[in-house]
Amino acid sequence: MTGLLGPAELRTLAQRLGVRPAKRLGQNFVHDANTVRRIVAAADLSPDDVVLEVGPGLGSLTLALLGAVDRVLAVEVDPLLAGALPATVADRAPDRADALRILTADALRVRRVEIVEAADGLEPTALVANLPYNVGVPVLLHLLAELPSLRRGLVMVQAEVADRLAAPPGSRCYGAPSVKAAWFAEVRLAGPVPRAVFWPVPNVDSGLVALTSRPPPSTVPRQEVFALVDAAFAQRRKTLRAALAGWAGSAASAEQLLRAAGIDPRSRGEQLSVSEFARIAREWQTVL
Repeated sequence: MTGLLGPAELRTLAQRLGVRPAKRLGQNFVHDANTVRRIVAAADLSPDDVVLEVGPGLGSLTLALLGAVDRVLAVEVDPLLAGALPATVADRAPDRADALRILTADALRVRRVEIVEAADGLEPTALVANLPYNVGVPVLLHLLAELPSLRRGLVMVQAEVADRLAAPPGSRCYGAPSVKAAWFAEVRLAGPVPRAVFWPVPNVDSGLVALTSRPPPSTVPRQEVFALVDAAFAQRRKTLRAALAGWAGSAASAEQLLRAAGIDPRSRGEQLSVSEFARIAREWQTVL
């Protein structure tokens, strides 16, 4: 049975380690046991899942995950926190200590081969993480691209970022992150998280985002579609004919491609699904 970290235990542990949460690393540690239990429940994990956790920090969520699955690989950029985590687990969940693997690395740059090697050759099947506010979207997209073995995910991010990731075409929050996340998975909001469950208390609320993997919507290379998406959203107020002029070579070329893909050139990027962006990219391939 794992003993989860409460507010007092978290602060005592941080004091003993000499840890002061670093704003530059987006460190806000969860201290509420009910919240970490809720995250694990919402992640819909199976005992045989190999969970990738990003930014375990002092181990609040790690301990809850170890009570639910056979293997957890924690990727932590802070060497001090990475070094302290095994002792915390050994102290509070001694019967699960052998199920934890730790990789000291930057989740924004870590590669699949490093992750699989650290996990004793196992491919991660689920991503569960309290992602740093300052790099949440880039880390998520990087890991989804790097680890096709991921079947599901449950991440905690800033509330407005959660809205953006799960937004459907045509909605106010829909943008490049929405399209790119949809390339990899079905994305939905899984509930709010109040700021009071963190230490230190952030200036914003958080939200949970659930992801269920699915095949790419097109055989067009992902990088080509994402370059198109970036161009479309770089000038949100413009029609696609105008916004894609630089990408296509001219406004006239952009209009020709859009019409060939069955897209109204007067449309704007926020109206298009990931499949429609892929159709445009496919037409672009035909003229190269």
